Amino acid sequence: MPAILAQMGGHSYASQLGWGTTLQAHWTEGDALPGYELHASPDRSHVPARQALSAPGIDVLVMTEMVEIQEALRWFDSPHWLAKWAALARQGNPAIRIYLYETWHTLNDPGGWLERINYDLEAYWQSRIIAPAEAGGRSGEIFIIPGGQAMAAVALAAEAGDLPGLSSREDLFGRNKAGELDMIHMNDLGAYVVALTHFTVIYHQSPLGLPHQFLQANGTPAKAFRPEAARRVQQIVRDVVARLPQTGVGPRHLT
Repeated sequence: MPAILAQMGGHSYASQLGWGTTLQAHWTEGDALPGYELHASPDRSHVPARQALSAPGIDVLVMTEMVEIQEALRWFDSPHWLAKWAALARQGNPAIRIYLYETWHTLNDPGGWLERINYDLEAYWQSRIIAPAEAGGRSGEIFIIPGGQAMAAVALAAEAGDLPGLSSREDLFGRNKAGELDMIHMNDLGAYVVALTHFTVIYHQSPLGLPHQFLQANGTPAKAFRPEAARRVQQIVRDVVARLPQTGVGPRHLT
C-alpha cells in the first residue's frame, strides 16, 4: 500500500512494520519486532522509527494499532503509546501532521465485519484511543485515516453490483497459493482502496482522476480495477473522507 501511495503523491517514505504489532511494541522493541521490516525510498537511510522521527525532515506520521482493538486497549494502553509517539514526532518537527490509520477486523469476526467497522470508528478508534491521547496535551491534534470505512463502502458497492468485475467483499482480500481466502489482509485491489484513502486525507485532494494501474513494491504490476470500477472507487473514497470531520479534510477540498 505505501508503495502505491508513493506513486500517487510522489513522496518518499519509510515504514516500520511488524506482525500484529502494538504501538507499545513498536516503541519498546524497534528492529527486534517479529516480522520487522523497514522499507525506505532510495533517498532515506534505513533507520528505526524512533531514530527517524527524532531528526527533522518527516512531515507526516501515520500509525495504526493492532486488532483486536479491544484487546489492544485492554492490555497495551493504546492512548498512552499513541501520545508518546506523537510527542516524539513533534519534537523532531512541531508542524508534523499525525494520523491514526483505522483498519478492520477479520471477515469472519463474530460481531460481523461491517458491523464492527460501523461501530468501532467512534467507539474505539476515536473515543478511546485518539481522544485520550490528545487529552494529555503533548500529542497535538491527531487525525484519522478511515481505511476501514473506505473498505466497507467499496465492499458494499461491489455487493450491490456497482463495481464491474467485483461481486463481494472477499474480492478485496488476499488468497494463498491454494486459493484459500486471507480473512484480514488486503490484496492489490484492497491496497488501492486504502492508498486512495491515504492520498485523499494526507494531500487534502480529491482522488478523482488518479491512475488506477500501479507497481507493487517489488516492481511487478499490481492487479488493477477495471477503469470504470476504478473511477467509482475513487468517488466512494472521496465521499467517505468528505463526510468524516475526523480526517481534517473538509468537503471544499474534494469537489
